[in-house]
Amino acid sequence: MTNDILWLVRLGLDQRLFTRTQVVAVRAALGDNADLGSFAQQLVDDGIVGDADLATLEKLAGLAMSKGQKGPPALDPFDEGETAVPFAPPASTSPFATPHSDHASSKDQDPKASAGPAPKFPFDQLGAMDDPALAAALRGLLKATANHGASDLHLSTGARPFIRRNRALTFLSEHTLTPEDALRLNTALLSAGQRKIFLDRKDYDYALALGVADRYRVNLMFHKNGAAGAYRMVPEKVRSMTDLGFALHLATIEKLLSYHNGLILITGPVGSGKTTTLASMVDYLNANRTDHIITVEDPIEVVQPAKGCNVTQREVGPHTKSFATALKGALREDPDIIVIGELRDLETIEMAISASETGHLVIGTMHTSDAATTLNRLLDVFPPAQQTQIRASVAESLRGVVCQRLLPARDGGLTLACEILVSNTAIQNLIKEGKSSGLRNTMETGVKEGMCLMDNVVFALWADKRISAETALANITNRVLRAKIT
Repeated sequence: MTNDILWLVRLGLDQRLFTRTQVVAVRAALGDNADLGSFAQQLVDDGIVGDADLATLEKLAGLAMSKGQKGPPALDPFDEGETAVPFAPPASTSPFATPHSDHASSKDQDPKASAGPAPKFPFDQLGAMDDPALAAALRGLLKATANHGASDLHLSTGARPFIRRNRALTFLSEHTLTPEDALRLNTALLSAGQRKIFLDRKDYDYALALGVADRYRVNLMFHKNGAAGAYRMVPEKVRSMTDLGFALHLATIEKLLSYHNGLILITGPVGSGKTTTLASMVDYLNANRTDHIITVEDPIEVVQPAKGCNVTQREVGPHTKSFATALKGALREDPDIIVIGELRDLETIEMAISASETGHLVIGTMHTSDAATTLNRLLDVFPPAQQTQIRASVAESLRGVVCQRLLPARDGGLTLACEILVSNTAIQNLIKEGKSSGLRNTMETGVKEGMCLMDNVVFALWADKRISAETALANITNRVLRAKIT
């Protein structure tokens, strides 16, 4: 650390402006290369120094700069009398260094990019931390988790804390969280109002913003042992579709996004990167069109500043009662493009189809594995009496379906595999007649129109030696292709 930061910490500790535990957490989050301004700002951003003490902090910073020019304090204020260190990278680096990087979850991260050090946290010493220190340390843990390239952090009663990176789980400690520990950890960053909502409902989803570039999607819940929290890392920057792995299918996706009405579906299992793909599509539309985009999300993960388009982002809960309610309102708000975070119930799906028929481009996500399953799920939510009408509506309004999976790559990262359906006359007839079994053959013959099957894409990834034979076999159902894999 620089001499002026060491002096700021020394002077602040002497005046009891903050605790040593708090500044250790800030140092862990910023690393040893931070400057005085960044360190002081982090103290404010983390809520360690409140508005009432800003003047004192500014005076101490000025004094620290003056003293720093003459050398460091006689004793390191970070080490003096300190026995607990919240984070510790590998021994080959400074014991506090946690390099800052553009964080992204494993589904967004370049697998070849170097990750930061594994996050460390003294879970067995939670009882010794007061609430402000615990909140500061948890912020540092989240940032260290993001810098490590992990996609999720889990803090659950009766279990060891763990992270997920490249789909694999890594435990952060051998300490099993008690009900009291888990509740304190998972409510440390909540306001009084948020805490009341969580304790009343026993479930709570929200977006946690520690700064402009530090955002996390959080789900809190109670289970049989006590409180639990899942923290999803949100990428700092929206990556292009080429960066996400759609380079070979870019022309097809851009054509789908060129329409001014219709329905586009982004599908895949949980953790397959649907939200990231959706954000990339919105960013593309935002940069290449001059329209009004309304998004409905639960919660807002990726913030989309206006570029060529005006972007209105709404969150279920704070801004609207439900997806269906927001969609009803959106039709009166002069939108050109409507983006729905999840098509999860009959009312939302019905509103989305209606919107796509009335001159809007509607983009939404679903938890399905392939194009045929997606269409069946989309249509089967409607009662039998509506089936004929709704099949005709979907056949006319559907523009395309993009199904995706993230597969473990040979290099240790993840690689994207996708299946794309593009609506044409043959597809429309199959939908109207309810013959989803014929979609596969139609897609196989529609390669020139940009269509592709998941089996063929996975097989190509194996042929290019990007995934292992075991991974390919686990994701291919075609017996002919399976027989070619050795």
